[in-house]
Amino acid sequence: MKANDTELTSRIHQNLAPSLAEDWPMLMIESAQGAYLHTTDGKKVMDFTSGIGVTNLGHNHPKVLHAAIEQMKKVTHSAVGIVMHETILKLTEVLPTVMPANMDMFFFGNSGSEAVEGAIKLARYVTGRQGIIAFTGGFHGRTYGATSVTSVKSKYRKHYQPFVPGIYFAEYANPYRCPIGDTPEKAVEWSLASIQRLFKHFIPPNEVAAILVEPVQGEGGYVAPPAEFHHQLREICDEHGILLIFDEVQTGFGRTGEMFGAQTFGVSPDILAVAKAIANGYPLGATVSSRDIMSQWRAGSHGTTFGGNPVACAAALAVQEVFAEENILSNAKAMGKLFYDGLVQLKQKHDFIGDVRGVGMMLALEIVKPDGKKTPDPETAMKILNTALEAGLLGYMAGPDGQVVRFIPPLIVTEQEINHALEILEVCLHKINPNEK
Repeated sequence: MKANDTELTSRIHQNLAPSLAEDWPMLMIESAQGAYLHTTDGKKVMDFTSGIGVTNLGHNHPKVLHAAIEQMKKVTHSAVGIVMHETILKLTEVLPTVMPANMDMFFFGNSGSEAVEGAIKLARYVTGRQGIIAFTGGFHGRTYGATSVTSVKSKYRKHYQPFVPGIYFAEYANPYRCPIGDTPEKAVEWSLASIQRLFKHFIPPNEVAAILVEPVQGEGGYVAPPAEFHHQLREICDEHGILLIFDEVQTGFGRTGEMFGAQTFGVSPDILAVAKAIANGYPLGATVSSRDIMSQWRAGSHGTTFGGNPVACAAALAVQEVFAEENILSNAKAMGKLFYDGLVQLKQKHDFIGDVRGVGMMLALEIVKPDGKKTPDPETAMKILNTALEAGLLGYMAGPDGQVVRFIPPLIVTEQEINHALEILEVCLHKINPNEK
C-alpha cells in the first residue's frame, strides 16, 4: 500500500460513520476493469460481487464509459420536469422492449431503496388501501419505508421503531428451511398458509394494497423459491385486487439469466422496482408500472431532484446496447450453469456445505455445522470468504446469520475465470476442511 494510502486509511474511522465504514473487507482499490479489482498494494482480485450486483457488464465497460463521458460534455444534471433531456426519453422507449409485459411507464430515482419507496407509495395511492405484505428474510433497502418492509436481520431495524404502519410479514418459500418438509411443494404450502393466516387474523385482503416480494431473496441468502410460489402470489393478487410488486433491484438486468426474474419465473408483476445494474455503476433506479396504473399517480404526489440524471440515463442506454450486441444473457446462463455445477461438486466433498442454490449468476453456498440440524455456521462462512480473498477471489456474505457465501460474478465472465474461481474455492475449502469426503 502506498504511503499516502496508509495515511488516508488511518482516518477512515475518524471521518466516515461506522454504519458506512465498518464492513468487510475494506479493500483499498486503485482501479477496476472487467471482472477484476486492482488494489493499491498491487494485487489483482477477481470481483465476484460486482459491487453487490451493480456492474453486471464488468467494471468500466468501454461502451458504457464512453456514453457517460460524451453525455458529461453536454449536460450533467437536469431537474426533470423543470427541463427535459433526450437520454431519459430514449430510455423510456428502450426499456419496455426488455421488461416484463406492460411495464411501460417510469418514475426514475437514484437507488433501489427509492425505487421500493416509490413502489409502496404508488400501490397505496392508486388502490386507496394501506396494507403491504412483505416476506420474512426480505431486504428492500435502508430508507425508512424500505426498512419497514425489510426483515432479514433485526439489526437493520434496531432503534428505528415505530416503522411505517400497515406492514405485515408472511413466510418466504424456502425449501431448504421449510419447517413442514424440505420439498418445493411444502415450501409453497407453508408460505401460502402464512398469507392466509394474515388475511384471517390481521388484515382482510380487501385492505391490502400490495404484496412485495423479491423473485429471489438477495440479502436473505440467495433463496430461489419454486416458480409455483410466484404463480400463486399472482393468483392471490388477482383474486383480491391486490397489486403485485417485484423488487428486482438485485435480480434485474440479466442476473437470473433472463433480463428480469419475472421472466425467469414466468410471472408478470403490476409494479417493478429496479436499480443496481440498470446503468452499470451510475446511480439510477426506477419505479415501473403500466400506463394504466402509473398515470393515476398525479403531479405532486411524488418527486425527485437528481432522479433520471442525464449521465446515468446515457449509461443505461449503453447498457442495453451491450446486452443486445454481446449476447450477455446467453453467457450468463452458460457460465451460471458451469459455476453452479462446480459448486455442487464441492458440496459433495464437504459436510459443512448444506445447500448450493441460486439461479443464473446469483449463486450461493449455505454453510452449516455438520450436526444434521442445519445449524447456521457463520464462522466457517467467513473463513471461506477470507481464505478465498487471500487467494484472489472476492465473494460476500448473506443470510440472517451471515451463514451464506454468495457469488455475484459479472455477466461477462469467461469460462476460464469461472474455472479459476472454482479452483481457488477447492483449495480454500480443503484448507478449512482437510478431512474432506
